[in-house]
Amino acid sequence: MEIIVRNGDSLWYYSRLLSIPYTLIKDSNPNVMPGNIEAGQKINIPGVAVQRYKIKKGDTFFKIAEEKDIPLDTLYLFNPEVHPKKIFVNDEINIPYLIPFPCIKGKRKYDSQALMQDMDQLLQTYPFIKKQTIGNSVQGKPIDMLIIGKGRKKVHINGSFHGNEWITTGILMKFINEYAQALTCDASINEVSSGDLYKNTTLLAIPMVDPDGVDLVLNGPPPDPELKDFVSKLNNGKKDFSAWKANIRGVDLNNQFPARWELEQPRKPKQPASRDYPGKEPLTEPEAIAMVQATENYNFDRVVALHTQGKELYWGFEGEEPMPLSKQIAEEFERVSGYKAIRYVDSYAGYKDWFIQEFRKPGFTIELGIGVNPLPLEQFEEIYKDTRGILLASLYM
Repeated sequence: MEIIVRNGDSLWYYSRLLSIPYTLIKDSNPNVMPGNIEAGQKINIPGVAVQRYKIKKGDTFFKIAEEKDIPLDTLYLFNPEVHPKKIFVNDEINIPYLIPFPCIKGKRKYDSQALMQDMDQLLQTYPFIKKQTIGNSVQGKPIDMLIIGKGRKKVHINGSFHGNEWITTGILMKFINEYAQALTCDASINEVSSGDLYKNTTLLAIPMVDPDGVDLVLNGPPPDPELKDFVSKLNNGKKDFSAWKANIRGVDLNNQFPARWELEQPRKPKQPASRDYPGKEPLTEPEAIAMVQATENYNFDRVVALHTQGKELYWGFEGEEPMPLSKQIAEEFERVSGYKAIRYVDSYAGYKDWFIQEFRKPGFTIELGIGVNPLPLEQFEEIYKDTRGILLASLYM
């Protein structure tokens, strides 16, 4: 929320007055010089909203502040156009409060439009979160990354590598919302200090790697006649695309990486398909290329890829994972979630595989929930309860 600076105010004063950590206010205003703010400037205050209050007979600013248990100057700050000695019955004023609840709803059909709306809401409510577009899908939809924190350790988490695994996007977005909310309230999550996480770790999250595939699964074929005809043929004319796993060109993005790709390719489909086709060669698809470029540009220290389903997590690749760190993290993931940690599976060419191979750093694939993809929204809360500990542990380990 924006406020207007008054004479003599400072970011430190706003932090003390509103009980919001100073670093969050500072990071929400990157273009403001903290020691040189001027009256009339607009300042972003993260995690704060206002409710309208109708003046009753006998009300004064002092009485309202006392009843609402907020500092008197907070009322002055959020009502700059109201003269405190000239309020009348039925006038309305702003009562600010720290938002105590999520501002987005992760439990819904999460297509690319829903993601854009929720990203905008998060950025508006918590402007210390930054957004970076790392690339675009085949259809030109942005692939966005949300960045939170100031730490040297860079943790990357992604969701919806596959179209019919869109529930992972809602899970990740709900966690980002909970983390941001805890930060503004200076609260802990599962007895872990959110402030310490922010100081020591930078979270770089890509909630939806395959927006075209997700939209196809949830909304049906795109309006473009050529693409519509193409995906309909691959889907054998069926109007139900719920089983679609690939991107819009029929390439499985998690089989696109140069990590023993030549071993995976012979046992997969040889032509574009609704799932599993690895492409004619590695890194033909813009979504996979964007992931490689982001990984190299931002120098992630570990990666966590959210998939569905199986209640398992995979943490090794060809003996190239760093030991004992990868094993320690996997064991913590297993402890906090109940998911089974598995070192090796007979699979190649995945993003986690490529990351381990290229950087010799910890990488993990997490198979959320259990059942048939796409998992039903009825499982959302259970999945989030299990996964929340993994997402948190990825930051503190």
